[in-house]
Amino acid sequence: MSSNPQESWVALREDKRLAEVMFDRPDQNRVLGDIFLGRVEAVLPGIQAAFVDIGTGKAGFLHVSDLNLEDDGEDDHENGNDEVDTGGNDKASGDEKGGGGGKGSAGKGGKGGGGGRGRGRGRRPRQLPPIQDHIRKGQTILVQVTKEAISTKGPRLTADISLPGRFLVYMPYASRVGISRKIEGRNQRAKLRKMAQKILPKNSGGLIVRTVGEEVTAEKLEREFKRLHERWQKIRGDADSLSAPSPVHREATLISGVIRDLFSDKFEALRVDSKPAYDEIVNYVKSVDPDLEDRVHLHQGETSLFDEFSVEEDIQKAFRRTVRLKSGGSLVIEPTEALVSIDVNTGRFTGKGKKDPEETILKNNLEAAREIAKQLRLRDVGGIIVVDFIDMESQENRDKVLRELRSHLGKDRARTKAFEVSSLGLIEMTRQRVRPSVFNSLTSICQSCGGIGRVYTPASVVRQIERTLKRAGATKEEKSLVVRVHPEVALRVIEEEPGFLKRLGSRTSLQLRLRDDPLMRLDEFRLLSGPAETDVTDKYAA
Repeated sequence: MSSNPQESWVALREDKRLAEVMFDRPDQNRVLGDIFLGRVEAVLPGIQAAFVDIGTGKAGFLHVSDLNLEDDGEDDHENGNDEVDTGGNDKASGDEKGGGGGKGSAGKGGKGGGGGRGRGRGRRPRQLPPIQDHIRKGQTILVQVTKEAISTKGPRLTADISLPGRFLVYMPYASRVGISRKIEGRNQRAKLRKMAQKILPKNSGGLIVRTVGEEVTAEKLEREFKRLHERWQKIRGDADSLSAPSPVHREATLISGVIRDLFSDKFEALRVDSKPAYDEIVNYVKSVDPDLEDRVHLHQGETSLFDEFSVEEDIQKAFRRTVRLKSGGSLVIEPTEALVSIDVNTGRFTGKGKKDPEETILKNNLEAAREIAKQLRLRDVGGIIVVDFIDMESQENRDKVLRELRSHLGKDRARTKAFEVSSLGLIEMTRQRVRPSVFNSLTSICQSCGGIGRVYTPASVVRQIERTLKRAGATKEEKSLVVRVHPEVALRVIEEEPGFLKRLGSRTSLQLRLRDDPLMRLDEFRLLSGPAETDVTDKYAA
């Protein structure tokens, strides 16, 4: 963990390799898990959703399935992945209500950011009442952010509030006790359920026992429930005294959230380079799990913490388009607006058995499957993902690759789902997305290429200039023009088309001069008119 007033970073390493990275900056306006008193801007019966103003600029998207409706009495499905996104909302990991951000958060949704697709995996379809019967325009409503605003979409909201602690998640509007699916053993699950039910007063909400609470005592559970219940009472009281839209409760900071949600005896060590953050972590660990205190270390020395463990270098690698595989093959990862495509290539990998190319392809695809799972987690890729593995004739081998991919995806805290190999040999999958990826947060669109990753060649620019000059000549408004271009474009004209200006000048009756400017973009040109060299490019350019 690296922390300073400008930013905070958390890097998780597994088997001496960077597995996951998270960061936060004050200018990121991070609101995942925050609770707001919002005002309903519009109710749209056609998509069974509403837009809610929470005061953050973009209206939030609230689907009918995210209202805190009366419990339907179904038996709980004991919550999928309990390991929560460090933004703080444990409902993003799937709770007994079906998961806060999970209803379509991995796929396409309405304009507000998310769809309304059922009630989450493993649940029977639930008949939902019309949204217009429960909320109306202008109404104030208490909501929680389950998915950050991404691109043009506003944040995803839920009115079904949840408050995460270290051992428990408290859900004021639920009515049942859930146990993390990662806690195995029928007897242990029954024991924890009984403990949780005992500490939960009647008509006071519902609970989830988190994975880290597997060995917790009844006293610790009760103490944490009381703390979460008191927090909820304060939130309700604060909401009553505020006017919408207003923030009511802020989720824990990045480092505090990670310590609360992830740090356990499964970690060999936790290293932090900030003394204030170190003291905060030690004090918290002492209060909840003193046995972990000796695993917390303050990094000191001239070499920075991230440099000592090559974290900075690994983060830079995560931005690369191509990922090399040990065998010699490669992955090409291409993010687009609709989905992320991943292409698997053999490269120089031919294997030992040249007589059996199918076996060679299988080995390459299996290695690729393992690396894809790691890259999705490291890059925090979300939404729809399509993987083009190398074609295999054997259905048995296709199944092996799919099993390998699913096996390694199981290590991911974000919900993922990989579907069967399609008739085109593609594997389609989804990965939960609750915030912009690290790549999108740290980078901006290239001003030269507009985000497409390509610019016009010098030859193409020359042809654009030619068409533009013909338009200028046709108007008869110009007498002389200076054409200002990038040096590479000027070189193209001088070497390949030395008679370019003379030919065009004769045809258009314009006096033309070429001027190179190293400050111009490669595919940019400007037309400057007359002695004053007035820029008239926009007047004639397409």
